Amino acid sequence: MHRRTWVALAALAASAFTFPAAFGQAGKEIKIAHIYSRTGPLEAYGKQTATGLMMGLDYATGGTMMVNGRKITVIEKDDQGKPDLGKSLLAASYADDKVDLAIGPTSSGVALAMLPVAEEYKKLLIVEPAVADSITGDKWNRYIFRTGRSSAQDAISNAVTLDDANVSIATLGQDYAFGRDGVKAFKDSIKKAKIVHEEYLPPTTTDFTAGFQRIVDKLKDQPGRKVIWVIWAGANTPFSRLADLDLKKRFNIEVSTGGNILPAMVAYNNFPGMEGASYYYFGFSKNQANLWLVTNHYTKFKSPPDFFTAGGFSAAMALVTALKKTNGDTSTEKLITAMEGMSFDTPKGMMTFRKEDHQAMQSMYHFRVAPGARQGAMADLHLVKEIKPTEMNVPIRNKR
Repeated sequence: MHRRTWVALAALAASAFTFPAAFGQAGKEIKIAHIYSRTGPLEAYGKQTATGLMMGLDYATGGTMMVNGRKITVIEKDDQGKPDLGKSLLAASYADDKVDLAIGPTSSGVALAMLPVAEEYKKLLIVEPAVADSITGDKWNRYIFRTGRSSAQDAISNAVTLDDANVSIATLGQDYAFGRDGVKAFKDSIKKAKIVHEEYLPPTTTDFTAGFQRIVDKLKDQPGRKVIWVIWAGANTPFSRLADLDLKKRFNIEVSTGGNILPAMVAYNNFPGMEGASYYYFGFSKNQANLWLVTNHYTKFKSPPDFFTAGGFSAAMALVTALKKTNGDTSTEKLITAMEGMSFDTPKGMMTFRKEDHQAMQSMYHFRVAPGARQGAMADLHLVKEIKPTEMNVPIRNKR
């Protein structure tokens, strides 16, 4: 055989052993597990996330659901808001379904149970929308990335609206990771105001009477401005009951809180002029991704996208951005390298995964309920200011 032919064959044989992993994966589907609360106390949040995830994948892939010739397939699983179930579903997704990575869950309690599973299987978990600080704090591991906001981001942005001298604050939160981490982060962010009471109630509370009484007793005789700061998730929010007490008129006690889903925020109209900070509100961002999301959500569902819809969309954008950087390679180490420090577009604008803890650094929105807000209508929120990531000193809490 001619020497030149031998050289060519030898080069071809050598290249077979040096092609990137992405070549070997070409054409093979990219399997994603989405584990979320399709049922349970956070069902409304979970369903919005699922909608946003699929719309985000559609947008990010230009309607093809493919990256580098590989089709994206999403396998949905319902954790029902139960930590043990979420943990087992994630393990089964990695071991039995052979997914490349997972997204979810809705509940912070479920997320904390799932973190060690990702580490055990050495597979990525993109956390969206679970919010507890410990997820990217002392319970974090290198296989965890979070597109959702953290309790610290919630708290720091809300503190911006309240942290003045001569302000007394009582907090009201749910007695689990979401509420307690949120209050701790809020307290850590308050530098001038005074925290006079912390009230924690079970997540399924429907009778707030005793808790409200303890809060009022601590606040009513305080000098200056008096505020109840509420951090609450789920369907049974305390706002309508707080409105019934008419605390502003009786004791000059105000209410403040962060954002929530649109149905829950209808009750905000009972507190004209109330200020807070939110992760997302469909009318605040004017970037291309949000305009696409709002337009297409209205077309498909006859309603605007909601709080957690934007979160699911953002998770999809992070995923596709990373896959494009790796040319479709789903190897865990390649994805980690691509995602650390990676910036990606979302309906809120650009987010960036912080290298130290893989938390997405992102804007938050200082809002005010319109003074003339009408009860029973959609929450009438006005944007006061976009709080940019550079304006929030979000602490790095992991120990690794």
